[in-house]
Amino acid sequence: MNTALLPITRRLTLAYVLSFVLAALMSAASLAGLLFQASVYPTDAMRRSFVPTDVVNLLIGLPILLGSMALAQRGRLIGLLFWPGALFYVTYHYIAYAVAMWFTWQSVLYVALVVASIYAIIELLFRVDSAAIQRRLKGAVPERLAGGVLVGFGLLSFLRNIGVVMQALAGQAAPTVPQLATLAADLLILPTWLLGGVLLWRRQAYGYAAGAGLLFQASMLFIGLLVYFVLQPFLTATPFPGVDFVVILVMGLVCFVPFGLFVRGALLGGNRVRVHRDV
Repeated sequence: MNTALLPITRRLTLAYVLSFVLAALMSAASLAGLLFQASVYPTDAMRRSFVPTDVVNLLIGLPILLGSMALAQRGRLIGLLFWPGALFYVTYHYIAYAVAMWFTWQSVLYVALVVASIYAIIELLFRVDSAAIQRRLKGAVPERLAGGVLVGFGLLSFLRNIGVVMQALAGQAAPTVPQLATLAADLLILPTWLLGGVLLWRRQAYGYAAGAGLLFQASMLFIGLLVYFVLQPFLTATPFPGVDFVVILVMGLVCFVPFGLFVRGALLGGNRVRVHRDV
């Protein structure tokens, strides 16, 4: 393990253990959903929503978590920056699962995934040397552009979900259980985009430490949703949502650009970091 090259203040042993447990639990939950669809997802609406998501979790969620851990283990800063974002990706999805299937036997597994992923994120953020990361990335990454995109997407998604709530309260449209689950995940997670975007815009130390992870999570959510749209017709006989696919693709491109610039800056700014050895 070459973590001596990373800007951290303590060993990341607990974060690695929690992340490996999360990877195992996520694999088990996704495989159970695919192999025992009728038992895990009792309604057609749930199967249409969560069966493709299980595949996306295996194709995207699991590799980005293990990949970021592997890069961090090799002493690559980009892996350390991506790691909380990969965990946040897990948190987002399994909040939706837990809400949709509350009071079921599998909800214990989903709640465990949410709690463990949040704890691992906190563990990582308290172990990184945010000041060292700030010294490396300041001026090398597009702080204002990346921060503005995070704030913009956070506000846009928050307002959209508030509109859904208002429509439901007015009796205009009753959301399905999967829609309510996604709404809950959005309302709990998206404020972090606002906070992270503001910190990055103001060039605060934790903005640099968390900004790449939040951009990574947002980008992976967009990619995951595009893959979801492609998979859904094959897995659930649902028509391909062409308009939604194009809209999400365009929105994703808005996120991919600052993310790519941030990654480039992080890779090129390595000579300015002061690293700390594990203690």
